[in-house]
Amino acid sequence: MNYEKRNKHMTLDDRIEIQECLNKGMTFKAIAQRIGKDQTTVSKEVKLHGKTYTNSFTKTDECCPKLLKAPFVCNGCPKRNHSNCPYVRRVYQAKSAQQEYETVLVESREGIPLTKEEFYKTEEIISSAVKAGQNIYHAIQANNLSVSKTTVYRHIECGYYTISKIDLPRAVKFKSRKEQKGEYVPKGVKIGRSFEDFMLYLEENPSTNYVEMDTVIGRIGGKVIMTFQFVNVDFMFGLLLDNKTAAEAARRIRELKERLRTFGLDFGDAFPVLLTDNGGEFSDVFSFENGLDEQPETKMFFCDPNAPYQKPHVENNHTLFRGIVETGTSFDDWTQDNVNLIFSHINAVKRKQFNGKSSYDMFSFTYSKELSDALGISFVAPKEVIQTSKLLKLFS
Repeated sequence: MNYEKRNKHMTLDDRIEIQECLNKGMTFKAIAQRIGKDQTTVSKEVKLHGKTYTNSFTKTDECCPKLLKAPFVCNGCPKRNHSNCPYVRRVYQAKSAQQEYETVLVESREGIPLTKEEFYKTEEIISSAVKAGQNIYHAIQANNLSVSKTTVYRHIECGYYTISKIDLPRAVKFKSRKEQKGEYVPKGVKIGRSFEDFMLYLEENPSTNYVEMDTVIGRIGGKVIMTFQFVNVDFMFGLLLDNKTAAEAARRIRELKERLRTFGLDFGDAFPVLLTDNGGEFSDVFSFENGLDEQPETKMFFCDPNAPYQKPHVENNHTLFRGIVETGTSFDDWTQDNVNLIFSHINAVKRKQFNGKSSYDMFSFTYSKELSDALGISFVAPKEVIQTSKLLKLFS
């Protein structure tokens, strides 16, 4: 078998070979070995591109028993060219199969064109959703539109929509990342809790889900938000801290554990592994690792200094937060309910990696709605999602 041809598109020569082999009555497995493809690929090719033929004598209400099993076409049947065959005939032809393939290939790259009415209807829905603070992918999924996100962006670039690129906060370029400050967690605390130890732990426990942590700064010296990202479902929530200190972080973590207990839940079950950076607020590791009975229930690890790329999920999800809350915004007048509202809307955004499901949907299914409630995250209807600073107006 020619393994170099695997994972490559079929050519006309491949299809001619399939047709000739079918005419000789060869099996899918034998054909696959001959052209260097998987036999499932050959089977799908024949089923997809077989052509049906009838005449005035055909019994359209009956099917030839031979077509109900492989190879599902009449190519190798000795009666294929007999005029007295009463059944519908299905034949695989290489040239027509190639033409169908090329047509589908072009359409998949260009996109299926919309009619004038469909285009303007789609434009109105997308533009209204974006002005309401929703992102494009979310708007497409929430309204079941038959258009791709790439096509919408291209139409906006061409000026076909009433909205422009300036209305898309995440379409602008990100500012250069500021240089990270040095580590704050004492080296002695990180013994056995380094990023290398984290990778070894995951290797030994591959099925373990972990949570990334970080801190979002408001006004310098003011309140901050400690964020938690469930990596497997892209779900994030935050705890409002009065200041960026280890003592304050420890206090809020204990309150969270007590709240989970009232829901009949344990912190260690939902947060078996934590990964964070070297911020001083995370230096009291035992407040995170030990349960209310002071017994270990969670593993905590630290990234290498100045290596935010080692916890990319929480870093990336912060862009959704910053789409609502501009950098430098003070959190001093905020309450925990305000923080919960923001992250409820962030988690309600439909995600492409989840085939149109939201992080809230995935989290509730994977964990439980009770845990989501305990973390302060509520359901937000798709068409009510707000992803801009307009959401902050609901605080008052």
